[in-house]
Amino acid sequence: MAGVKLRLLVKGLIVMISLVALGWGLKASGLGDMLDTHWVDAKIRGHGLSGDMIFLGIGSVVIAIGLPRQAVCFLAGYAFGLGGGVLLATIASVVGCVLSFLYARLLGRDLVMHKFAPRVRRIDDFLHDNPMTMAVLIRFLPVGSNLLTNILAGVSAVRPVPFFIGSAVGYLPQTVVFVLLGSGIHVDPVLRVSLSVVLFVASAVLGVFLYKRLRHGHSLDAEIDGEAE
Repeated sequence: MAGVKLRLLVKGLIVMISLVALGWGLKASGLGDMLDTHWVDAKIRGHGLSGDMIFLGIGSVVIAIGLPRQAVCFLAGYAFGLGGGVLLATIASVVGCVLSFLYARLLGRDLVMHKFAPRVRRIDDFLHDNPMTMAVLIRFLPVGSNLLTNILAGVSAVRPVPFFIGSAVGYLPQTVVFVLLGSGIHVDPVLRVSLSVVLFVASAVLGVFLYKRLRHGHSLDAEIDGEAE
């Protein structure tokens, strides 16, 4: 028992120290202040493949540590237009999902299980039978934390590849919405914003409908269930 507690403490300290180091690195590098249109104009747009790779690298890390995925999608639309923006924002979203999932699975399993055991059991039960379809449902929902979902899935017994594929599919509706919102396509701004709002509401309604229809008695979270109702 003492050995288990010590191992949990050591792993917990590793997770905490690495997160603090990551936060310090972001602050020292100014990365947290980079993600705006001025940075995109200076470093991304018109820089070819190197600009694409910089955007993917930074966007993936930003999503992996829990900053808003929607902001990355918006900037992808601003930098690359609708088609390229959806492609790069989706790749960044999936890579960010993979990073936080593997981080939790390799380093944080004992710590997260100790702190969030009931929620881990719920998501494990939710994803177990059909992880790809259920991952799509989770990502369709307009509520919940992307980072927390990745971490809880990471410490559960869910198979990684179906979860990642389902996440990629489930990310698409909101990705299209926020890329469209940020894109410079030649559409009246009011029309573009209105279309984005309509698509967001439609995707949210579809997500709630599918969640209520296909979850087969499983529950992700009481708060999410309440929102869905």
